[in-house]
Amino acid sequence: MKEIVIVGAGRIGATIADMLDSSGDYAVTIADKSAEQLATLAVSSTVKAEKVEVETPGALETLLKGKFAVISAAPYHLTTRIAEAAAAARVHYLDLTEDVKSTRRVKEIAAMAQTAFIPQCGLAPGFIAIAANSLARGFDTLEDVKMRVGALPQFPDNALNYALTWSPEGVINEYCEPCEAIVDGKLTEVAPLEDVEELEIDGIKYEAFNTSGGLGSTPHAMLGKVKNLNYRTIRYPGHAKIMKLLLKDLHLEDRRDLALEIMRHAVKPTDQDVVVIYVEVTGIKDGKPAKETFSRAILSGYVGRRKRSAIQITTASGVSTVLDMLAEGKLPQKGFVEQESIALEDFLANRFGRAFSERDRMTAVA
Repeated sequence: MKEIVIVGAGRIGATIADMLDSSGDYAVTIADKSAEQLATLAVSSTVKAEKVEVETPGALETLLKGKFAVISAAPYHLTTRIAEAAAAARVHYLDLTEDVKSTRRVKEIAAMAQTAFIPQCGLAPGFIAIAANSLARGFDTLEDVKMRVGALPQFPDNALNYALTWSPEGVINEYCEPCEAIVDGKLTEVAPLEDVEELEIDGIKYEAFNTSGGLGSTPHAMLGKVKNLNYRTIRYPGHAKIMKLLLKDLHLEDRRDLALEIMRHAVKPTDQDVVVIYVEVTGIKDGKPAKETFSRAILSGYVGRRKRSAIQITTASGVSTVLDMLAEGKLPQKGFVEQESIALEDFLANRFGRAFSERDRMTAVA
């Protein structure tokens, strides 16, 4: 049984813990600086809890000693600190961050590490890159790669048409930071909340717009191979206009603390959500123009005995699948590992990857 530490006792961290624990192959410890958060944690009784101040030198390194891996489910600003501790303790490292700057630092740490460092293992970045790259490999030449993901309430009840389904810090960050893209063959930055487009998937109308971090390392991996590549977040129509008013016109992007306070106060969380995934690749295949798509709409369900939201399930499944493949020796055991190196068929064949399977979606992990 491999020992795993999860840093971050939030909703995602708890889901990862139950998912791994219920498999019977992992001994899981959740670490967090908040004793109150740990005391109210809804996880299996076999999951251990440890109060640890991550930013205290040596504290996390001590907890990680002798463990197989650490998973960062903490706020993005702690990412590099956790990666540094993993390198010092010589344990494998995985995270869920969408923050581009943090991932660049993780890559630097990985270059000198003795273990594997696999950032951005959630939904987007994470699974979306695996799906897009697997479609792209079948083309002779690539024209456009479009990657779209949204975590949405099934029953929106406010003008934003939105509810909190994951970290509000992450939402504000992705709405404010520059977004990477490939435009006319060149790697560039595009503005967040811009390039709003209309989508209709399975008869439901959505909008999608630029947000930061969802591409992960994909633009660097595909540079020189594709004309246009971009990532946009899916929301219900009208959301982008209101967020632009708040963050751009009222300049709350310069007061992210206030923007975060407003979001937490006004936007309520929900477990009745749906995760919408859409990938479209166009180009030349077998000498002819072609287009291929991959789409999923994943609802909430059960992990073990607990009901979990769709974003919890998909995010936890993403990192759990990559960890499982690492433990099975199917991924490199040292250095920086990119999501693009993972084949979609291998991911979906994994026991934790079933959440993304069209015919065999996970409603429980026993």
